[in-house]
Amino acid sequence: MTFEQIIQELKQKKYRPIYFLMGDEGYYIDEITNYIANNVLSEEEKGFNQSILYGKDVETTEIIHAARRFPMMSQHQVIIVKEAQNIAKIEDLEVYANNPLHSTILVVNYRYKTLDKRKKVYKSLAKNGVIFEAKKLYDNQVPQWINSYLNNKGKTIDPKASVLLTEFLGSDLSKIAHELDKLELAIGSSTQQITAAHIEKNIGVSKDYNNFELQDAILNKDIAKANKIILAFGKNPKAYPIQVTTSTLFGAFQKLLMIYYTPDKSERNLATVLKVHPFLAKRYITGARHYPARKVVQIISLIREYDMKSKGFGSATTESSELLKELIFKIMH
Repeated sequence: MTFEQIIQELKQKKYRPIYFLMGDEGYYIDEITNYIANNVLSEEEKGFNQSILYGKDVETTEIIHAARRFPMMSQHQVIIVKEAQNIAKIEDLEVYANNPLHSTILVVNYRYKTLDKRKKVYKSLAKNGVIFEAKKLYDNQVPQWINSYLNNKGKTIDPKASVLLTEFLGSDLSKIAHELDKLELAIGSSTQQITAAHIEKNIGVSKDYNNFELQDAILNKDIAKANKIILAFGKNPKAYPIQVTTSTLFGAFQKLLMIYYTPDKSERNLATVLKVHPFLAKRYITGARHYPARKVVQIISLIREYDMKSKGFGSATTESSELLKELIFKIMH
């Protein structure tokens, strides 16, 4: 089942006896767990019928014993097991999963790990409950997630603002959701679209000096703009680490290579192939016009070289700001 399907079922009060939530993306695990914790039982019922256990403090047999209890003056009891990845013999849960008590809703948070699908416990949990794997999103998937998150709140975000937010916060959905919630309060209910100016004012990401704008300047062969940005980066290297910049540029020029080898070079098709917003596809198309394939291969090699230098290989005494100046000069000339 998908995250959306699980939440939809819960809203319809269709409860499964076991929710085994595993994987690297904590946001989805927390959202499902919190929904169950906050909505299945009334406040009066929670006192006797809702328990939170921690993997480092319990064994599987204790979880099974608790899950086999009947609820008191309620249709259900809820048992939430947090940090279940710390339980030594999680496979022993198979005994309970083969015959779960349907008045119990057992929620197991198995973060940063996944069960082996070949094991009996996995098959039992899948047959009689729900197994959900929360996978980390790739960076290029995050802007779409941001759009969806805001659409559910009746707001939109312009593509540049979405990319800025992704660049600044990475792919940690919990952190992004937290910042978006704060931003929503800051801009007020009357403002429907979030812009780059809102991001700069409320989150602290400069709309003019960032890796997205540097990439844009390089793809457009705007030397003056690129130099202006790297000078700003040099004044605050902790806020703009060169390794993040080289990673961003590496990804950009990889996409240019993909354009050269894609027969259908229409904007819509390239947006699909590159897995980017159509707003960004235009920029990569422009970059492909400015940099021929042979030059792009050389640039990718340069980026790798300077990334290694920034990590102390062959250039231990050169400051990162100087390395970045050299790299950008060689790319654009």
